[in-house]
Amino acid sequence: MKRRYAILAPGQFADNAKTAHGVIAYGTDETVAVIDPEHAGKRVRDVLPYLQNDAPIVADVAEALQYQPTALLIGTAPRGGALPADWRAEILAAIAAKLEIVSGLHDMLREDQEFKFAAQRTGVRIWDVREPPETPLFSGAVYHVTAPTLLLVGNDCSVGKMTVALELCAAAQRAGTRASFVPTGQTGIMIAGWGISIDRVIADFAPGATESLVLYAAQSQPDLIVVEGQGAINHPAYAPVTLALMYGAAPDALVLVCDPTRERIGGYDTPTLGYRELIRLHEALLATVKPARTIGIALNTRNLSDAQARNEIERARSETGLPADDVVRHGPDALYAAIAPQFHKGAPCAV
Repeated sequence: MKRRYAILAPGQFADNAKTAHGVIAYGTDETVAVIDPEHAGKRVRDVLPYLQNDAPIVADVAEALQYQPTALLIGTAPRGGALPADWRAEILAAIAAKLEIVSGLHDMLREDQEFKFAAQRTGVRIWDVREPPETPLFSGAVYHVTAPTLLLVGNDCSVGKMTVALELCAAAQRAGTRASFVPTGQTGIMIAGWGISIDRVIADFAPGATESLVLYAAQSQPDLIVVEGQGAINHPAYAPVTLALMYGAAPDALVLVCDPTRERIGGYDTPTLGYRELIRLHEALLATVKPARTIGIALNTRNLSDAQARNEIERARSETGLPADDVVRHGPDALYAAIAPQFHKGAPCAV
């Protein structure tokens, strides 16, 4: 089902709406309006030129309706995943207008009594993207997947792991390699139309949920499986999600995604780690279960000038001896070509 999205991101579209940005950049559903009164009267391109999108930015749902949306997408994922109280009226207005509600929040909107009854009255569907299905314990079946599996890991949240995964899949397709993108978070699910938000799965079952996603992707017999990463291995809150992906996906290779301007984990005083320390830590954690090597570095240099970006890319290369690039600034094809020869199947330590 194709949707026409009005995206709700009041006061946050420019800086803190990665769900909105990801869906606009990579989704197959059309964005017809963005709701953010701070930028009303502008277009998406005026605020975020790199998105290359001309959808209008409007003040509220009522104004968005003139562009004939079929769904309201909650465009941000606030820390903790709770619904801001001042957004309720806009969601109720969308339900009254019979728009489907698509939410990636941890708060399950269809369990909210006010939203639930309003949706029942109008026949509106509420899709809580983060609600997981029942998932099995990890079984080890993923070790028998024949396609090499690449996992994206990073130095913090929101550094571009999903973006790099999608860009590398696109580069692989252009190179004649059938690549399957595995979505593990709410934005990836909205883009791909399937997946499990691993951060919502009970801890004991999170590796099994990840395994089930890789097994599902393998059914189409791709040449390469690319798993979207989450969190960071030294993130005080989200490291367990990263570790579940590392063990559940049983990757054969890693690509490290970093924002080189980050000195601290977002929202915490925890320092981010350098390239070599991140490589050592990820590889050491995998070494006794299912070894995998880091084969490349993808940098998010959005906050750097062209000259600064070139210098940082060269520093990453010289410090690690690995291919490095910014796949958004320079395109993904060069980095993909450099890492593709390193896609090989490996065996778990138990075998």
